[in-house]
Amino acid sequence: MVTTSDPLTGLVGFATALREAGLPCGPQRVQAYLDAVERVDLADTGQLYWAGRVTLCADPDDLPRYDDAFAQWFAAAPPEPRPATIRREQRARAAAMAEERANAGESGAGSEELRVAATDVEVLRHRDLSELSTAERRHLRELLAVLRPELPARRSQRQRPARRGSLDPDRTLRAMLAGGGEPVRLAHRTRSRRRRKVVLLIDVSGSMSPYADSLLRFAHVVVRRSPADVEVFTLGTRLTRVSRQLRQRDPERAMLAAGQAVADFAGGTRLGETLRVFLDRWGQRGVARRAVVTIFSDGWERGDPSLLAEQLARMRRLAHAVFWVNPHAGHDGYAPVQSGIAAALPHLDRLLAGHSLATLERLLVEIRDA
Repeated sequence: MVTTSDPLTGLVGFATALREAGLPCGPQRVQAYLDAVERVDLADTGQLYWAGRVTLCADPDDLPRYDDAFAQWFAAAPPEPRPATIRREQRARAAAMAEERANAGESGAGSEELRVAATDVEVLRHRDLSELSTAERRHLRELLAVLRPELPARRSQRQRPARRGSLDPDRTLRAMLAGGGEPVRLAHRTRSRRRRKVVLLIDVSGSMSPYADSLLRFAHVVVRRSPADVEVFTLGTRLTRVSRQLRQRDPERAMLAAGQAVADFAGGTRLGETLRVFLDRWGQRGVARRAVVTIFSDGWERGDPSLLAEQLARMRRLAHAVFWVNPHAGHDGYAPVQSGIAAALPHLDRLLAGHSLATLERLLVEIRDA
């Protein structure tokens, strides 16, 4: 890195180097970059990298040129994109800065760039996950990292104090005894609420391989929200439990561990047999009882469809709700004619699309409201 007495000179020089590399770094972007740098630790290369990336890059095609320029100017390899490691305080400050600028009614190039960025994100949210480029997949990981799933809740048998509800005779009597037998305000109670279990079953066969990576990353986000209440299994020629691997905080390590555990990626599909194994070994022993079960699959079944229907009927009797997420269901002209889907439909609560980030966000709403 070029050393100067004033770090501002080096930072502006870096922006100049980016312009020479072909990035459209106008005065507004440079000012936003300098504002972001003031809020990070200059000694931390990772923070410096992300401060420039989110303010100076306007298009996914800019990222390779930005990485090359960063490595040459600061004599350090750009860090791996791990959005989960960005400090919450930095994200909050960035959101506050964006809100302040929006409230101030900024106009001109800066506002136009914000609108363009928002449009790009909205387009990416509705893109088919199987058609994303490498840069778009990297951006998708960042969007997945900021999801905040809300798990469904159910009423438990335990009671808790409440302002309204049924009369709590024990607490009322104790209050009366403490007051010398004088009448006191009546105490009430109601049943407390606890999180309902969520089970994600992800098809990783050959026909689902374009979606498998994104779906497993989505499952990682849900697992990290409540590790004790979410279970994840992969379906193919065999059943594999990957809940423990996906509980790791870092998404890249979690995906690497899950990939090492699953031995049948891009193989065949035996949905009926694998669901029977799941119900015999896990589901009937408590995992699926009163849970929200979601199956991610396109419905191509190499085995007997009647076996799949039989196992889904078993699951429906155990679970609170059963959803089937089919990536092809969001495409125009789709009809549920695959043997697996046709056998499964009578035993499902909902058949949902799952081909884009927007459809996965809607799935989270369905799970929360289940």
